Amino acid sequence: MAKTHELSVALRKDEGKGASRRLRRAGSVPAIVYGGGELGPVSIQMAHNDVYLASQNEWFYSSILDLSLNGDVQKVLLRDMQRHPFKQQILHLDFLRINENEAIRVRVPLHFLNQETSPAGKTAGVVIMHEITEVEVSCLPKDLPEFIEVDLADLKVDDILHLSSLKLPKGTEVAELKLGKEHDIAVVIAKLGRAEVEPTEAGEGTEEKKEGEGDK
Repeated sequence: MAKTHELSVALRKDEGKGASRRLRRAGSVPAIVYGGGELGPVSIQMAHNDVYLASQNEWFYSSILDLSLNGDVQKVLLRDMQRHPFKQQILHLDFLRINENEAIRVRVPLHFLNQETSPAGKTAGVVIMHEITEVEVSCLPKDLPEFIEVDLADLKVDDILHLSSLKLPKGTEVAELKLGKEHDIAVVIAKLGRAEVEPTEAGEGTEEKKEGEGDK
């Protein structure tokens, strides 16, 4: 089960581009919380430094977040984040409320383990490619993992690890596999890299002969 992470928020009364610019100048980030059945969208603001520090962590994008408004907590998932094109500044956030009794679909990062010590990792000239680095899972909020470990300890040359080979936490499934076998895509591929062909002595001699024949 994934941990939850609490972030403090405040209600935002003034809306519009002008109000949002004033908030950003004051060191806050405008945001909105939506979803949750009968609950309507709510405009909030958050301290930019807190949000920016949180955004440096992997869990910010794939975990359940607790938004705390003076102790009143709502569980949400980050659904969209707008960044400034060149400044280290977050401009706006969208959060989706979750129902703890309804399944959610979330993209979860993959953590690759034991690659260097695997048979493929210890073989010279082998290239190990991570075809994907995250996967969309479906589960109840209480079962949402922060990441999924992919153990490559037994990976050998020419092995291909597919989505169906992933060891998922209890209560979690890969949403894409429900669409059919053709969606069981490769996650990791181990293969020999393309070796450079060195010219042989015979080949060099042939070239020299041809050059000599051309001079006559």
